[in-house]
Amino acid sequence: MQRLQDLKETFFGLEVVQQQLLISSAVAIGGILAYWVFRSKEAKTIPIGHGWWGKGKKPLSEDDQIHTFTITTSDEEIKDLHARLDLTRYTDPLEDSHFNFGFNSTYLKRVVSHWRNVYDWKKQVAALNQYPHFKTKIEGLDVHFIRVCPPSRENQKVVPLMLVHGWPGSFYEFYKIIPLLTQNHDGVAFEVICPSIPGYGYSEAPQKKGFDSVAAARIFLTLMERLGFSQFYLHGGDWGSAITTNMAQMKPDCVKGLHLTMFFPRRNFKMSLSLVIGRYLPFLVGFTREDVRRIYPYFQKNVWQMLEETGYMHIQATKPDTAGCAVNNSPVGLAAYILEKFSSCTDMKYRDLSDGGLERMFTLDDLLTNVMIYWTTSSMTSSMRFYKENFGNLINRLDFKTGVFVPTGLAAFPNELMHNPKVWAQTKYRNIYTYTFMPRGGHFAAFEEPQLLADDIVQFVKKVGKI
Repeated sequence: MQRLQDLKETFFGLEVVQQQLLISSAVAIGGILAYWVFRSKEAKTIPIGHGWWGKGKKPLSEDDQIHTFTITTSDEEIKDLHARLDLTRYTDPLEDSHFNFGFNSTYLKRVVSHWRNVYDWKKQVAALNQYPHFKTKIEGLDVHFIRVCPPSRENQKVVPLMLVHGWPGSFYEFYKIIPLLTQNHDGVAFEVICPSIPGYGYSEAPQKKGFDSVAAARIFLTLMERLGFSQFYLHGGDWGSAITTNMAQMKPDCVKGLHLTMFFPRRNFKMSLSLVIGRYLPFLVGFTREDVRRIYPYFQKNVWQMLEETGYMHIQATKPDTAGCAVNNSPVGLAAYILEKFSSCTDMKYRDLSDGGLERMFTLDDLLTNVMIYWTTSSMTSSMRFYKENFGNLINRLDFKTGVFVPTGLAAFPNELMHNPKVWAQTKYRNIYTYTFMPRGGHFAAFEEPQLLADDIVQFVKKVGKI
C-alpha cells in the first residue's frame, strides 16, 4: 500500500508531458503479456551442427591427439620487425586532438621507440611459455590452448573453467588472472583452459566461409570433451561472451555455470518501455539507481558514443580483407589499430588524453606482447573476418532467438562499452545467480582488474555449486 502511495505521489509530481507519456506507454501492457506467452514456448537449445574448416575436402579420419606446443621466435623474425619499425612513416597529429581522431602519432613514436629499443620479444616468449601450451586438430583446424592445473592439495575440489577471449585480445589477457584462479579458495581451485579462437594467434585460421561464434562454440565443446571434462564452467567477454553463450545453448547439461563480463539482452518492447519510464520511475521497471546512473543520458552513452567507437566494426563486418592488408603488413599500423581499442574500451575518457591513458592500466610490454601475438602469426586479417562471419546473417540466427537457461553470473564493469541492467539481461539469460556492479574497470576486465574478476568468478561458482 505504501508503494502504491509512493507511486501516486511520484506520478502527480511529474510534468504533464511526462504524465501523458507514461499513460500512453501503459496501453502496451498487452504487448508485454504477449511477449511472456511467446517466451514460454521458445526453444531452450540450439543444434550442435557440424563443420569442416580445413583446406580441401574433409578426410575420412582426423588426428584427435593432443600435442604439446611451444612458442618460438628467431633472430630473423626480430630483425625483420626492427627493419619495418625503422621505416615507419608518421603523420603529425592535429593540435589538441589527443586520441579523439584515433591513435595520436606523437605518443605512437614513444611506443615504437620502446618497442624498438627496450622491448625484448625473446624474454616475452619465455614468459608466454611459463604455462603449458597444446594444440589439437578439430574440424580441420589446429586449435591452440593453454591448460593450467592448480597445485595438488588435500581436500581440494578442482573445478574446470574455460576462459575465452575476444578481439583484439588474446589468451594472454588471462595471464594475470590464472594464478589467482588456480590458488586455493577455501577448498576450491580452478583448472584453467584458455583456447585461442580459430583465426586468432596460434589457432589455425578457417579456410572456408561461414565460421562464426556457433562454429567456435562447437569446436570448444569438442575440446573440453577431448580433455575429459563432462561438466565445466565458462567465462567470456567480447566474442568470448558470444562463444560461451552458444556453448551453453548447445549443451546446457555440460555447462554448470556461465560467467560473463559482456552480455546483450534480447531487444523487445519491454526493454523499449523501460527506457522511456526508467529515468523517472526506475523502481517500476526494475532499474536500480546505479542502472540509471550508467544508462542515462541514453542517446549520448548508448547511441552517439557507440556510433563514434564502432567504425572498425562496420569495416570488419563488410570488407575485413581490405583493411587487413594494411595492418598485416605494418607492425606500427597494427599496434595503432589494436592499442587504440585498449585506450577507449578501457575508459572513454582516455580519448581526451594525449597518451590515451594506456599506461594507467597496462604496461607497454604487456600491450606489445598482445600485439606481437597477432604480428608473428599474421592473424590480424583472419581475426577481423570473424566480424563479417557473425554479422552477415543476424536476422536468421537461431542463437539470437534462444534463451540461456544454465546458471549465469554477470559482472557489470562500469566502463564496459554498454551497460545492460539485470532486468534486461533476464530477457536472454533466464537463470541469473549473480549480478555484480563492479566498482571499476572496463572492457578488458581480466587484463585490467584480474583480482576483481577472479573474486567474482569464485563467488559465482561457489554459489552455483553450493560450496
